[in-house]
Amino acid sequence: MNVLECEGLLKAFDDLVAVDGVGFHIAAGETYGLLGPNGAGKTTSISMIAGILESDAGRVTVAGTEITTRTTDGKAQIGYVPQDIAIYPDLSARENLQFFGKLYGIPKQRLGSRIDEVLEVIGLSDRGDDRTEEYSGGMKRRLNIGIGLLHEPTLLILDEPTVGVDPQSRNAILESVEQLGRRGTALLYTTHYMEEAERLCDRVAIIDGGKIRAEGTRRQLVELVGQRDTISLGVVGSAARLVEALETIEEIESITSSEGSVEILVEGASRLLPRILDVAQQTGVGISGVEVVEPNLESVFLHLTGKALRD
Repeated sequence: MNVLECEGLLKAFDDLVAVDGVGFHIAAGETYGLLGPNGAGKTTSISMIAGILESDAGRVTVAGTEITTRTTDGKAQIGYVPQDIAIYPDLSARENLQFFGKLYGIPKQRLGSRIDEVLEVIGLSDRGDDRTEEYSGGMKRRLNIGIGLLHEPTLLILDEPTVGVDPQSRNAILESVEQLGRRGTALLYTTHYMEEAERLCDRVAIIDGGKIRAEGTRRQLVELVGQRDTISLGVVGSAARLVEALETIEEIESITSSEGSVEILVEGASRLLPRILDVAQQTGVGISGVEVVEPNLESVFLHLTGKALRD
């Protein structure tokens, strides 16, 4: 059974349709990404999924229980990490977690050990007793995540958790999220950073204008728009002789050359590259450099929407 099932979610604000028929599912241990620019409908979608915002239409179930703004059953299965940081600056990280743990109803005999576990996951064990007003923005965001996962939810929703943090803190946050996925938590992750979706997500939905334009694994999305890998070779010797030899490889879709370089269009560069290099060696042409460029989600987004991800 899937942890999350949502279908046909619709939300309009006066004449603006913010979410239009959004639906997807997430299995245990799967990280599912909603990838789209600001204003695409990501936050509105997850607010309905978490039962914070009432939908105009559609249905959401978490662990088999229906979720709405009026239900309480099932919401304990959800951890929600909003964009806005929701911690008490005059308390330490440990004290913040103790406060929220009591709100969650975690038994006292379990709470202490659970706080230690969470501090370890978010990388704040050595700063757990420091007041959070002394924390950097990235550390505050990591504590925000810790609060959301403290009660061991079946589904953890993270709404752009790396916005406005420095690269080091961002990497620490992404490592924490990766660890959660390995522990079997179902994760719903919204972002407008293509590289985050590619690094973290098992499946990605590209959302724009309130609609899901496509979804699947990275490779499925790339294949959907017919993209191929490009292998660029730096050549020492006759590029023309190398091109002639490579034309015997049927899997190569096209080859172009210029002085000192050859570009090869293929499907599955990692599989064909050793064979291509063998042919070059047999031909007696030296290779001074190799670069493999795989199509990314940015190119898929551009193809589906007609605009760059950050437009």
